[in-house]
Amino acid sequence: MLEGVNVALGVSGSIAAVKVVELAHELRRRGAAVRGVMTGSARGIVHPWAVEFATGNPVVTELTGRVEHVELCGREGWADVLLVAPATANTVGKIAAAVDDTPVTTCATTALGAGLPVVVAPAMHEPMYDHPGVLDAVERVESWGVEFVPPRIEEGKAKIASEEAVVTAVARATADQTLAGKRVVVTSGATSERIDPVRTLTNRASGKTGRAVARACHVRGADVTLVHDGPDVHYAEVERVESAAEMLAACEDACEDADALVSAAAISDFTVEPAATKIRSGEPLTLELEPTPKLVDEIRAAHPDLPIVGFKAETSGDDDAMASEARRIMDRADLSFVVANDASVMGADETRALVVRADGVDEFTGDKAALGDRVAAELSDELN
Repeated sequence: MLEGVNVALGVSGSIAAVKVVELAHELRRRGAAVRGVMTGSARGIVHPWAVEFATGNPVVTELTGRVEHVELCGREGWADVLLVAPATANTVGKIAAAVDDTPVTTCATTALGAGLPVVVAPAMHEPMYDHPGVLDAVERVESWGVEFVPPRIEEGKAKIASEEAVVTAVARATADQTLAGKRVVVTSGATSERIDPVRTLTNRASGKTGRAVARACHVRGADVTLVHDGPDVHYAEVERVESAAEMLAACEDACEDADALVSAAAISDFTVEPAATKIRSGEPLTLELEPTPKLVDEIRAAHPDLPIVGFKAETSGDDDAMASEARRIMDRADLSFVVANDASVMGADETRALVVRADGVDEFTGDKAALGDRVAAELSDELN
């Protein structure tokens, strides 16, 4: 996600500075190179040696005749992006007013003047975040193109966003915006069909691939709607559904003004008329299963020109059989391409898949985050 990206990491004096070591590690795990810059207040909370250890590089704690701010964030500087995390109310206000009296704010002034992407992750007590002057400063800096990562409001505090949210914002700030202005609907995970008030029919899909696709499309600039039976996420508008019928209805609504649909969910193929009360155990039971409508077929009938990406899970373990099944549904529903995989990867972090198009088959091996990037890249080519 951040392969080859150079991140200048500005740390200011919030108690959330204690999280900067793990944040730096996460940036590096995602492929970035990181160099730290610290205010005097931040050095009172976390030692520069810890930041040096986390980043693998010396830390800028003062500006000298080497003009470190220009070397890092100038027009020909080392950094591809300046990330200020955590950013205090004091630092946000200084950035908005072009007050550069710390290494971090001087880097920010330099970066903004040089046209370098800037990402800010604020952290402070909630009343400070709600101060009209702070809100004005945030709005002003956002109008300059700075990306703010909203804090988590908990326990009277505006806590720094999760590492995942911060890393995603950095990725979006530095990625080619090949899906900018596009609205993409992504389905994800398993659906479940009620048997009675306490039991369901479902499958082993974890939703990791669908969420990875949604995140990758967001990183490339898309507005994403994620239709799933899962948690809220920071990179998409979530439509929460449970059954196949609910997922179809949500997709029909979401696709009215969409530019593409990625159907990555493992949607129930069968449903059942649920019992009104709990079915008693201990006796044989026969369920009458009814087939559910195929989501891609229904959406295709309603939207003949909408680009649709399909997913197909098989259990044969045979590549030719998987590719053949993928082509069958691709032809039936006029899909742009289909990602086929063996069902054994359900729930795992690593995956192996075949990207099947009318003119050929490409093998993918890697983690599901990387598969999400691959699908987003293929979709970008399709839409552009």
